[in-house]
This record gives sequence, C-alpha cells and structure tokens, in this order.
Amino acid sequence: MELRQLRHFMAVVTEGGFTAAARAELIAQSALSTSIRNLERELGADLFDRTGRRVVLTEAGRALIPQARAVLAGARAARDAVAAVADLAAGRVSIGTIQTLTCVDLPAELAAFHRRFPRVQVSVRDAPVGELTEELRAGEVDLAYLAPDARELPEGLTAYATWHEELVLITAPGHPLAGAGRTLVKDLAEEPFVDFRAGTGLETAVRRLAAHCGLERRITCDVTQIGLLVDLVRAGIGVAFVPRQIGERAGLPCVEIRQPEPARTVVLAGRGPRPRNPAAAALLDHLRGAAPAAAGPPGGRRPPAG
Repeated sequence: MELRQLRHFMAVVTEGGFTAAARAELIAQSALSTSIRNLERELGADLFDRTGRRVVLTEAGRALIPQARAVLAGARAARDAVAAVADLAAGRVSIGTIQTLTCVDLPAELAAFHRRFPRVQVSVRDAPVGELTEELRAGEVDLAYLAPDARELPEGLTAYATWHEELVLITAPGHPLAGAGRTLVKDLAEEPFVDFRAGTGLETAVRRLAAHCGLERRITCDVTQIGLLVDLVRAGIGVAFVPRQIGERAGLPCVEIRQPEPARTVVLAGRGPRPRNPAAAALLDHLRGAAPAAAGPPGGRRPPAG
C-alpha cells in the first residue's frame, strides 16, 4: 500500500468523483482509476460502488476513511518536520474557509504571505462548517475560518481570533423594503427568501434568528454558491440575510434589522495552542497580525455563539 494510493482514495472521497479527483491531483483519470484499483486489489475489497452514475462508497471504503486520514496526516507531519529544518524554504499549509468569509480579505493576506514565503505551498478549501471542523480535527487542514453553530468549539480545537459580523437583509433594487432601510424580523413573514445551503455558518445563523423571532420563512430557492444567491436576489426571486459586506460589494440595498440585530460569530481555529506545522504556524502569525482591532483576543478557546 502506497501513500499515493491513499491520497488518491481520499481525493475521490473529498471531490465526489474520479474526474474531479484526477483534476485535483493533477493526473490523468485513467492513472487515478488504476491507482484505486491497485489499492482495492491489495486490500481485497471494493472501495467504491461504480454500478450507478454516481460514485458511492462501499462499507469497506467507509471503514478505510479514518485510517487513511490518520496515515496521510502522519505523512504530512513527517514532511513538515523536515521542512522546518529548511527554515520554511519549503513546506505546505492548508487552510479552510467558509464561502461567505468577509471579516478578512483572505486572498490579499495569502498574497502577502506568499511574498514573504514564496516556496511555501498554500492549499485553500471552502466547505460547510461541519466538513471543515472534521477536516481540522483529522489534520487534513491546518487552520480554518469557521462560523460555529455550537457555543463551544469541539474538544481539541482552539479559537485564535474571533469576529462578530452584522447580518443585513438584501433585496432587489426597487423592492419596497429597500426604501425603508430598516425593518423588523416579524414583518418579513410574507417575503419569499433565497436561502444558502444547509450546514453552512450563514444558514445556521439565519435559521437560529428566524426560530428566535418565530419567523416561518417561505423559501423559494436554496443555493450552494453565494454569488448565485446574490444574483437571484438581484433578479427579484426573494430576499436573503447575508453579512453586510457581501450586500455592499454586490451593490444591493442593505436593510438593517431591528429587534434583534442579527449577527454571527466567525473564528480562526486550529488544533492545540499552536500548529505543529511550521508553515501553518507562520501563516497563523501572519493572519493574527492582519486581524483588525475588532477581532476578539487571540487564543480564546471557546467563542460565544453568534
């Protein structure tokens, strides 16, 4: 069994198919398929059910996931230890992010980090909060921006910085609420809503707000991309709650919500007091230095619910 085979297996699991996995691993799909079949032959069991149109894990495949994660995380730790000797002349750091991150200009900060450490490879992944949390705990990502649902982070995770973001209601230009500028949550009962995908920090914050105010939202459309959500609101299919900066960047009317004023909490999280991966530690130091004064104190272990 080779590390390469386990990496290819996890790529199929993460990307949801052989074509996307081959693209992520920068190899031909035929080569990736051969690698997976060799792994199945060595293990004596099929890892994926290929009879349908979708690639589905078998029971054997599901059983392999935690072991593959542990082996690959150990291999990455070994590579990182060697990279530390070279004083970050090489190395790799992975960071996860929620799709609706606005408290930090992540592309700009990663560009600045690259200028300081041009030979450190940075891998960025956006995913729902639950997936990012599990990948962070499993060592698949070193750092992650999360919008946690629970009042406390899972055991073993640390919040290095905390932000509280204002949520506003965005509408199409010319919508009656756009001219008002402010509204109450209870007055939105007749409004159609565009909703973000379940499991994201934004969807969780909006669902919690609606439940708190007794609002039964009428969802006309739910999406998996924030850009599409904005476009649908602009087209008039419904209204949506988003962080203020997303609405302002889109040039859409941003209606303030009164009683209560909605917000969500975003944290930069990792494992333990400090990442063991030197490249991740360097990126953490850079992101901490770039954090605005509004961020919570670094090192706080359990952020309050947003």
